[in-house]
Amino acid sequence: MKRIIIISLVLLILTSGVQAQNGIDQVLRNIETNNKGLQANAQLIASQKLEAKTENNLADPTLSYAHLWGAKDKSETIGELVISQSFDFPSLYITRNKLNRLKSEAFDSQADIFRQDMLLQAKEICLDIIMLRQQKQILEERLRNAEELSKMYAKRLQTGDANALETNKINLELLNVRTEASLNETTLRNRLQELNALNGNIPVVFEETKYPTAPLPADYQILKSEVMASDRTLMAIGNESLVAHKQISVNKSQWLPKLELGYRRNTETGAPFNGVVVGLSFPLFENRNKVKVAKAQALNIDLQKQDATFQVESELTQLYREAKSLHTSMEEYQKTFQSQQDLKLLKQALTGGQISMIEYFVEVSVLYQSHLNYLQLENQYQKAMARIYKSNL
Repeated sequence: MKRIIIISLVLLILTSGVQAQNGIDQVLRNIETNNKGLQANAQLIASQKLEAKTENNLADPTLSYAHLWGAKDKSETIGELVISQSFDFPSLYITRNKLNRLKSEAFDSQADIFRQDMLLQAKEICLDIIMLRQQKQILEERLRNAEELSKMYAKRLQTGDANALETNKINLELLNVRTEASLNETTLRNRLQELNALNGNIPVVFEETKYPTAPLPADYQILKSEVMASDRTLMAIGNESLVAHKQISVNKSQWLPKLELGYRRNTETGAPFNGVVVGLSFPLFENRNKVKVAKAQALNIDLQKQDATFQVESELTQLYREAKSLHTSMEEYQKTFQSQQDLKLLKQALTGGQISMIEYFVEVSVLYQSHLNYLQLENQYQKAMARIYKSNL
């Protein structure tokens, strides 16, 4: 009978896994829409893109006018009007435009990382809420059981079938369970409040009590290839590397001369002259060492990329090892639960006088603690899997 119940519970968990996944996904989509931090970061990224574009703007046009008069005859005057526009060598604008496109992609990558971290935080809160609700179910069952025993032994104490020591032990168990249930309820409310805060202080509808299915990958090398190829941190630093190398090309192009074109009008008394102004500016000093700086920065980014690759691979190895260990422990607990005595049987044995109060509380404490340990392991496993597949958020 007990095995039938266990199999039914397993089937229920499997069928509700898809629903739980949908529930979490819906919460994450709402947070992605309503989170003020994500909205603020989107505006920051937009401003950074616009700021990058301003680096490729033309210089402001200049207008100057000079009015001269003779030292001896002030009626003899000369006026000079100059309107000019300076600009960089045309190819430099093309190179900088390519650089700006790469910068835009790098900014988008940073936004993806910020979004991923925010949604991962929200998902871990959802997983905590599921664990707390499962703990709540166990504590409610434990509380009902303690209340029933407390009433039963209070009557037995009056009839002389129980002593004060047994009654006090039950009352102490009742107090402990009520305290744990109160703490569980407080923590659950706090987690729900955190979820609402991430959702722009809009109440979140999330009623799931079962985890989504998260099977452990059998082949680590396949998992490693997938995760390394989709890791957003590596993508972002890869885009930064492209920007750094393109900056070298830009700095090299800045050695090209700057140009100036304009219109000039000189007016002497009765004899005006019109003409064209053409000028060249050679960056002999302004661009000194800029290419070396860009190369050093590009090398810095490349070394950071290598280090980030090592860090991501190390983190993945640790997470997979942790998830595998947790999965093994969960399987061991599940096997043990099948051979443990049922709570109802223990209660019947106690009321029937087959076991003592001390034996009952020892068995019950081990049983409840084992289930709570299993819930903690399952929560840690779900979080480890969420961090492994965070790029899918």
